[in-house]
Amino acid sequence: MAEKKKSKEDTPEQPGNKKKKLIIIGAATLILLLVTGALLYFFVLRTKPVPVAEQDPGLNVPVPEISQSGEIGPMVEIREFIVNIISEDESHYVKAALTIELNKAEALDEVNKRMPQIRDAILLLVGNKTYEELHDLQGKKQLKAELVSKINSFLQHGKIRAIYFTDFVVQ
Repeated sequence: MAEKKKSKEDTPEQPGNKKKKLIIIGAATLILLLVTGALLYFFVLRTKPVPVAEQDPGLNVPVPEISQSGEIGPMVEIREFIVNIISEDESHYVKAALTIELNKAEALDEVNKRMPQIRDAILLLVGNKTYEELHDLQGKKQLKAELVSKINSFLQHGKIRAIYFTDFVVQ
């Protein structure tokens, strides 16, 4: 009996057994790497979609481009105004003046008559912006588009072609 045990221990392993072990270890390592990669992607690298409620609805407002044509409509200057803007950390304000370009001369009289409404619309729209929104170029373009849309909503004899900021300070 001692010889039987000795003979099993003395016999070298067959070469096929080593290959099987290497294949099993390689397959297990490959599966482990794939599972680790999938988990890493799922929990770390995957970008989370922005909930619809957090998206700014103002980002969908079309921004009119400045017309390059030689025709310039009648202009109405709106004198300087100062508005407090929304800020969490400290008080910020906007000091601005602007000029409105109209599409036809008939609108000039109406704009002058509706100037209190226009100034009110400007003050309300600017006052509801944050410092971060008005600090960059895209925010200013968006504000222009919103102003054009709002003012055009109550004009009846013409429309605003463009708005030009002649003075704009965010502090």
